[in-house]
Amino acid sequence: MEILRITTAGSVDDGKSTLIGRLLYETQSLKTDQVETIEAKSKSLGYDYIDFSLATDGLLTEREQGITIDVSHLYFSTPKRRFIIADAPGHVEYTRNMVTGASNVEVAIILLDARKGVMEQTKRHLYITQLLGIKHLIFTINKMDLIDYDPVQFNSVVEAIKALVNQYDWEPKLNFIPVSALKGDNVIHKSDNMPWYEGNDLLSLIETLTLTEDNHLDGLLQVQHVIRPKTADFHDYRGFSGKVKSGVFSQGDEIEIFPSGQKSTVKSIEKYGSAKSKVVAGENATLLLEDEIDASRGNTIVKTNHQLKIDKKINAKICWMQSNELNSNSKYWLQQGVYKSLVKINKIESKMDWEAWKSVPADRLTMNDIGTVDLQLAQPFLFSPYSFNKSLGVFILIDTQTNNTAGVGFIL
Repeated sequence: MEILRITTAGSVDDGKSTLIGRLLYETQSLKTDQVETIEAKSKSLGYDYIDFSLATDGLLTEREQGITIDVSHLYFSTPKRRFIIADAPGHVEYTRNMVTGASNVEVAIILLDARKGVMEQTKRHLYITQLLGIKHLIFTINKMDLIDYDPVQFNSVVEAIKALVNQYDWEPKLNFIPVSALKGDNVIHKSDNMPWYEGNDLLSLIETLTLTEDNHLDGLLQVQHVIRPKTADFHDYRGFSGKVKSGVFSQGDEIEIFPSGQKSTVKSIEKYGSAKSKVVAGENATLLLEDEIDASRGNTIVKTNHQLKIDKKINAKICWMQSNELNSNSKYWLQQGVYKSLVKINKIESKMDWEAWKSVPADRLTMNDIGTVDLQLAQPFLFSPYSFNKSLGVFILIDTQTNNTAGVGFIL
């Protein structure tokens, strides 16, 4: 069954946790003891209704303060599709959580309070979704019950959102749904309170969204293991196993090894011991080649005539994630899959000024900043701009002293 990966975003108190909790509850994705706990907790808080937000927050102390802290991955399914939701915090100071949580999703559900409309955090969420190249945006205009389900106010918010999207060189597919997460309007079923709304309810929409395949991208596999059984039955066996990061590999494909430049042809493909005619992005596989090729962990197998770039210099948007500042001339580990190289920060060009809502010159990045940076690698790097190939256009920076993830980068 197909899996749809979703990220959610919203300003504080927009009702995001309530919306997700209702989805989990209504699709019977919560265990009986979870439902009983939520119902009991709701009563202890003095509510005469079920507080669905209690279903999503894993940290009790922060929940009692009324906020969500970490990125939670939540799972539910219907007969039509399986879903994974990356639920990130709505606070400005947790921008980095949304960036990491949304880095591999197909859909973003962005909540707005129908009374407040577009907020500063809405602009920030929109900036991040365009940075990540998310193709489907679903704007859920929540708390419609508090404005008496007024279509005029709903349409006003919709037009304000469209004006924001038009500021970018980016054409995502947009959907706008008026909802009340608390009352259940247009979440699982169409609401009788808004007969003027002719679109789908939220669940029906995400069940039927058409996703685009990325199998046209350059085929690439990063070698994780070289398999040499050295037994009588497999004396000449040499398999290169790893995850297909991009595109498709088929039997008979001509390939090249990076960085050595050696060339060969795919003789056969195996997946969990079974022969396959092809494998696609996201699958783990073992490639056997026609020629005796010397390759090891960290090398890359790529189809010939690829459009990828090879260089030691890259320019990237970086979201900074640690308390120590990012400064020019500092050094980090750059990692993408099994590829790892020491990297020097040549220059910090600019960063996003959220108050002025524009990029401004900068010489450092602090936590939650997003800026444009020039980097110099010690080893050649095989990559693609993130806008063209997400798998090969993203990387992390690792602190050389602590081994903590310091930032995430998107190659321009």
